[in-house]
Amino acid sequence: MNDIRPHEITVTAPEPNDAGLTFIGKIHTPWDDRKDCPRQGRPDGPECRLEIFEPWVAALKGLENYESVEVLYWLDKGRRDLVVQNPGHSDKTFGTFALRSPMRPNPIGTVLAKLVSIDGPNVIVCGLDCLNGTPLIDLKPDRCAFSPKAPPKPAG
Repeated sequence: MNDIRPHEITVTAPEPNDAGLTFIGKIHTPWDDRKDCPRQGRPDGPECRLEIFEPWVAALKGLENYESVEVLYWLDKGRRDLVVQNPGHSDKTFGTFALRSPMRPNPIGTVLAKLVSIDGPNVIVCGLDCLNGTPLIDLKPDRCAFSPKAPPKPAG
Protein backbone atom coordinates (compact mmCIF):
# COMPACT_ATOMS: atom_id res chain seq x y z
CA MET A 1 0.00 0.00 0.00
CA ASN A 2 2.95 2.33 0.49
CA ASP A 3 4.73 1.53 -2.76
CA ILE A 4 5.58 4.38 -5.09
CA ARG A 5 4.54 3.73 -8.69
CA PRO A 6 6.54 4.91 -11.69
CA HIS A 7 6.34 8.69 -12.25
CA GLU A 8 4.78 9.41 -8.84
CA ILE A 9 6.11 12.27 -6.75
CA THR A 10 6.14 12.55 -2.97
CA VAL A 11 6.85 15.50 -0.71
CA THR A 12 7.84 15.77 2.90
CA ALA A 13 4.43 16.34 4.39
CA PRO A 14 4.19 18.67 7.38
CA GLU A 15 3.18 17.17 10.69
CA PRO A 16 -0.62 17.13 10.86
CA ASN A 17 -2.33 19.65 13.09
CA ASP A 18 -5.14 18.32 15.23
CA ALA A 19 -8.35 19.38 13.55
CA GLY A 20 -10.34 18.12 16.50
CA LEU A 21 -12.12 15.38 14.54
CA THR A 22 -14.29 12.97 16.47
CA PHE A 23 -14.97 9.65 14.82
CA ILE A 24 -18.69 9.00 15.17
CA GLY A 25 -18.47 5.34 14.26
CA LYS A 26 -16.81 2.57 12.35
CA ILE A 27 -17.53 1.25 8.86
CA HIS A 28 -17.91 -2.48 8.28
CA THR A 29 -17.32 -3.60 4.68
CA PRO A 30 -16.35 -6.91 3.05
CA TRP A 31 -12.89 -5.59 2.07
CA ASP A 32 -9.82 -6.02 4.27
CA ASP A 33 -7.25 -5.43 1.51
CA ARG A 34 -7.04 -2.36 -0.73
CA LYS A 35 -6.59 -4.51 -3.85
CA ASP A 36 -10.04 -6.04 -3.25
CA CYS A 37 -11.78 -2.74 -2.52
CA PRO A 38 -13.72 -1.16 -5.40
CA ARG A 39 -12.20 1.98 -6.90
CA GLN A 40 -15.50 3.79 -6.49
CA GLY A 41 -18.66 2.67 -4.77
CA ARG A 42 -21.71 1.60 -6.76
CA PRO A 43 -25.34 1.78 -5.62
CA ASP A 44 -25.72 -1.91 -6.52
CA GLY A 45 -22.65 -2.85 -4.45
CA PRO A 46 -22.82 -5.03 -1.34
CA GLU A 47 -24.57 -3.91 1.81
CA CYS A 48 -22.20 -2.38 4.34
CA ARG A 49 -22.82 -1.41 7.97
CA LEU A 50 -22.08 1.92 9.56
CA GLU A 51 -21.76 1.34 13.30
CA ILE A 52 -22.62 4.61 15.06
CA PHE A 53 -21.05 5.14 18.48
CA GLU A 54 -22.80 6.67 21.47
CA PRO A 55 -23.66 9.46 22.08
CA TRP A 56 -24.25 9.97 18.34
CA VAL A 57 -27.00 7.35 17.80
CA ALA A 58 -29.74 9.91 18.60
CA ALA A 59 -28.41 12.06 15.74
CA LEU A 60 -29.77 9.47 13.26
CA LYS A 61 -33.36 10.61 13.92
CA GLY A 62 -34.98 11.60 10.61
CA LEU A 63 -32.22 10.18 8.40
CA GLU A 64 -34.53 7.29 7.48
CA ASN A 65 -36.57 9.75 5.36
CA TYR A 66 -33.82 9.90 2.72
CA GLU A 67 -32.98 7.50 -0.07
CA SER A 68 -29.28 8.27 0.04
CA VAL A 69 -26.74 9.66 2.48
CA GLU A 70 -23.36 11.25 2.08
CA VAL A 71 -20.84 9.22 4.07
CA LEU A 72 -17.61 10.96 5.08
CA TYR A 73 -14.81 8.78 6.37
CA TRP A 74 -11.13 8.90 7.33
CA LEU A 75 -8.91 6.91 4.96
CA ASP A 76 -6.56 5.90 7.75
CA LYS A 77 -4.47 3.50 5.66
CA GLY A 78 -3.63 5.99 2.90
CA ARG A 79 -0.35 7.80 2.27
CA ARG A 80 -0.43 11.53 2.90
CA ASP A 81 2.66 12.61 0.95
CA LEU A 82 1.80 12.03 -2.73
CA VAL A 83 1.36 15.14 -4.87
CA VAL A 84 1.54 13.43 -8.29
CA GLN A 85 0.01 9.99 -8.71
CA ASN A 86 0.00 7.30 -11.36
CA PRO A 87 -3.36 5.58 -10.99
CA GLY A 88 -3.07 3.59 -14.20
CA HIS A 89 0.47 2.27 -13.61
CA SER A 90 1.52 3.95 -16.86
CA ASP A 91 3.25 7.15 -17.93
CA LYS A 92 0.05 9.14 -17.36
CA THR A 93 0.07 11.00 -14.06
CA PHE A 94 -2.29 13.37 -12.26
CA GLY A 95 -2.05 15.74 -9.36
CA THR A 96 -3.62 14.39 -6.20
CA PHE A 97 -6.36 17.02 -6.25
CA ALA A 98 -7.43 15.83 -9.73
CA LEU A 99 -8.11 12.32 -8.40
CA ARG A 100 -10.44 10.58 -5.95
CA SER A 101 -7.51 8.54 -4.68
CA PRO A 102 -7.33 7.63 -0.97
CA MET A 103 -3.77 8.98 -0.97
CA ARG A 104 -4.26 12.65 0.02
CA PRO A 105 -2.85 15.23 2.43
CA ASN A 106 -6.07 14.99 4.45
CA PRO A 107 -7.40 11.51 3.71
CA ILE A 108 -11.11 12.24 3.79
CA GLY A 109 -13.28 9.97 1.68
CA THR A 110 -16.81 10.76 0.65
CA VAL A 111 -19.44 8.79 -1.20
CA LEU A 112 -23.14 9.18 -1.83
CA ALA A 113 -24.50 5.85 -0.62
CA LYS A 114 -27.92 4.26 -1.00
CA LEU A 115 -29.63 4.09 2.40
CA VAL A 116 -31.06 0.60 2.95
CA SER A 117 -32.13 0.66 6.61
CA ILE A 118 -31.45 1.95 10.10
CA ASP A 119 -31.71 -0.31 13.14
CA GLY A 120 -30.58 1.32 16.37
CA PRO A 121 -26.90 2.25 15.98
CA ASN A 122 -26.58 0.39 12.66
CA VAL A 123 -27.03 2.14 9.32
CA ILE A 124 -27.04 -0.20 6.33
CA VAL A 125 -25.94 1.33 3.03
CA CYS A 126 -24.82 0.28 -0.45
CA GLY A 127 -22.18 2.02 -2.50
CA LEU A 128 -19.12 2.22 -0.27
CA ASP A 129 -15.51 2.03 -1.44
CA CYS A 130 -13.49 1.76 1.76
CA LEU A 131 -11.80 -0.89 3.86
CA ASN A 132 -13.36 -2.74 6.76
CA GLY A 133 -12.80 -0.84 10.00
CA THR A 134 -12.52 2.60 8.37
CA PRO A 135 -13.29 5.39 10.87
CA LEU A 136 -16.54 7.25 10.17
CA ILE A 137 -16.38 11.07 10.31
CA ASP A 138 -19.93 12.16 9.49
CA LEU A 139 -23.23 11.42 7.76
CA LYS A 140 -25.36 13.90 5.86
CA PRO A 141 -28.63 13.45 4.01
CA ASP A 142 -28.33 13.67 0.24
CA ARG A 143 -28.02 17.41 -0.21
CA CYS A 144 -29.95 17.23 -3.47
CA ALA A 145 -32.94 15.82 -1.60
CA PHE A 146 -33.58 19.04 0.31
CA SER A 147 -31.20 21.78 -0.87
CA PRO A 148 -32.35 24.24 -3.47
CA LYS A 149 -30.40 24.05 -6.69
CA ALA A 150 -27.64 26.62 -6.91
CA PRO A 151 -28.13 29.29 -9.57
CA PRO A 152 -26.06 28.86 -12.75
CA LYS A 153 -22.57 30.31 -12.75
CA PRO A 154 -22.33 33.65 -14.56
CA ALA A 155 -20.86 33.42 -18.06
CA GLY A 156 -17.38 34.66 -18.47
